[in-house]
Amino acid sequence: MTSGALPSNPFVAAGMIEDPRLFVGRKDELHAIASRMKGDQPTSINIVGEKHIGKSSLLHYFVLTWQQRVLNNSSSYVVIYLPLRGVDCQTETGFYDAVAEGLLSHVQGWQQRSLQNCWKTKPLNRQAFSDAVKQWKQQGKLPVLCLDDFESLLKYDREFDNGFYDNLRSLMDSNALMLVVASRKRLDVYANEHRFVSSFFNIGHTIPLKELTTDEAIELSRLPTRSTNGAALSVDEQNHAQQWGDRHPYKLQLAGYYLWAARQQGKAIKWAKQQFEQQLTKARSASNGQQWQLWLRWLVWDLPVRLGKISQFIGVTVGDIGNWITGLVMLLLPVLVLVGVVDWNEVWDYVRDKLEIK
Repeated sequence: MTSGALPSNPFVAAGMIEDPRLFVGRKDELHAIASRMKGDQPTSINIVGEKHIGKSSLLHYFVLTWQQRVLNNSSSYVVIYLPLRGVDCQTETGFYDAVAEGLLSHVQGWQQRSLQNCWKTKPLNRQAFSDAVKQWKQQGKLPVLCLDDFESLLKYDREFDNGFYDNLRSLMDSNALMLVVASRKRLDVYANEHRFVSSFFNIGHTIPLKELTTDEAIELSRLPTRSTNGAALSVDEQNHAQQWGDRHPYKLQLAGYYLWAARQQGKAIKWAKQQFEQQLTKARSASNGQQWQLWLRWLVWDLPVRLGKISQFIGVTVGDIGNWITGLVMLLLPVLVLVGVVDWNEVWDYVRDKLEIK
């Protein structure tokens, strides 16, 4: 008698949850996205949350299930998921091409010809993209772009400048385009950090993504395998997962993953706890390393560049700044003499050098 295939681990220890059967919770957030999509004036949304909180899984799940939430006029929308970390989105035209490919892949065959012609312009530049989106609006189609990992665009600020964001905002304001943008910080925070002035960053609505509710955490710990209806973990294992995970989706998934693996391999609960803690430490170290790299880039590149632009911002020359610094030092020298930091001979030497007195 041959045994059937072993059930697979239902818990996703890293990455996006792709199987909609394994997605748990976030009902309020999903309802909020759908309700702002169905209005007479669709409102773009910024999904904000820390790393591993489930932003990618939420966007992907919404794209798979949005038709269940928009029963009326579902034919009026085309909803796509687009991860901005991909190489296709490192240039502006690459971004437009990726959007066009995603939209057309979701259009029904009988509509394909009338809707695809406007995307044939090559290269698909900013103007061509804007024209295509407006033509879709005339045909009763609203593109809804679920953009994941927004931070990736910020790495290429020469490609994605204020003009790029202004164009997206114009399409949003004319109800021709809706965006659901996932990011770790609010978009207006990034605007301040990167000196963007586009109104795009004042996006219509912000949804903070936080930990799961207690009921959602319990539901996640009771996930079944893909081949069975019952819970993959025993009641005792479920309790351990809830204690270790503490309502955080990534920690809950990680705990469930190793608890299930421990039972399959005949390991003790202690082994699962050790694996859980080791993996959690690695994830924290990787996050800290990324923060260090960002801080170093700011210190050695962003800050010097911004300081170098001060003269342009206040309308003076570099020579004027040099003269200002010299004058400021000369004003401070008498104070330094009075407090005993320097003596008058050193002051006189400095002034003579600057005035070139022989």
